[in-house]
Amino acid sequence: MFEKLENVKFRYQEISKLLSEPGIINNQNEFRKLSKEYSSLTEIVDAYDLYLKTLSEIESNKNLLYKTNDSDMKDYVKEEIQRLEENIINIESQIKELLIPKDPNDDKNAILEIRAGTGGDEASLFAAELYRMYNRYFENKKWKVEVIDFNESSIPGGLKEAVVNVISKGAYGDLKYESGVHRVQRVPKTEANGRVHTSAASVAVLPEAEDFEIEINENDLKIDVFRSGGAGGQNVNKVETAIRITHIPTGIVVQCQDERSQLKNKSKAMKVLRSRLYELELEKRDKEVSQKRKLMVKSGDRSDKIRTYNFPQNRLTDHRIGLTLYNLSEIMEGDIGDIIDKLKTADRASKLADAG
Repeated sequence: MFEKLENVKFRYQEISKLLSEPGIINNQNEFRKLSKEYSSLTEIVDAYDLYLKTLSEIESNKNLLYKTNDSDMKDYVKEEIQRLEENIINIESQIKELLIPKDPNDDKNAILEIRAGTGGDEASLFAAELYRMYNRYFENKKWKVEVIDFNESSIPGGLKEAVVNVISKGAYGDLKYESGVHRVQRVPKTEANGRVHTSAASVAVLPEAEDFEIEINENDLKIDVFRSGGAGGQNVNKVETAIRITHIPTGIVVQCQDERSQLKNKSKAMKVLRSRLYELELEKRDKEVSQKRKLMVKSGDRSDKIRTYNFPQNRLTDHRIGLTLYNLSEIMEGDIGDIIDKLKTADRASKLADAG
């Protein structure tokens, strides 16, 4: 642990010097990147400095204890050593937590994608309910949300796919635990015999990539323009403002038809494309994470579930941490903060155990 802390401190001091160099100051992207890293290391370095200072104070007090013959002074010094040793234990615990690798994307905005999976009409209705649930949660958090794409299904009130940009510091850090297949069990309105059916929807959460993180060559893009679809009436555009962008090297396709301006739709679609390409880069760096995510959202099949919503029993079960709650009606109204907090706590505990 101490070798790691010394390396962290060395890097911290190194960045401090770099940030004062003219070449770095004049390079905004590099300056921003180093400043972010410097800020992330400050708390660890401060805790380590406090640890070293406390160790030094303990040593000084022990020397004083052996040198003095005054009984009152001895009692005072013993108490002081005990207090400092208790502090050391607390500081060590704090340092261990701070050394847990942090996801550098946690503070970013998020791209949230919801898609109907297995289960036909019932799956599309459930996808729409998940979309509503998340929007209620965003409203409660006072987070800004931009709709990128919204495709209704053929059944009234159903949803094929929705993509939104959630704009708030820390949005990705909260929402990333929602990635996976969400399974629903209930009696569909169309079921005459009252049988419980199972269907599913998949959720994917991506960190929003910043412009300087992913550079896109315009020559790699195929851009199609078309008329926005919709329910009809005044909401249907009479001109071609919707945008579909295909990234030729990867085959990724994104589209946006939410805005009446072609330029705005293109800007939103590029935001999603950039985030998907950024995620590909992250997956290349970490094949294990890549495999986990593919398993989580690979098909929207009922068996690939992370969570089950059982409406007849008003029960929600998160299978990753064995959490069962009996307030599904409140959860569907956006009360998911407690679930997210428990997933965060379990994640940190797992990482702390791995760190030893």
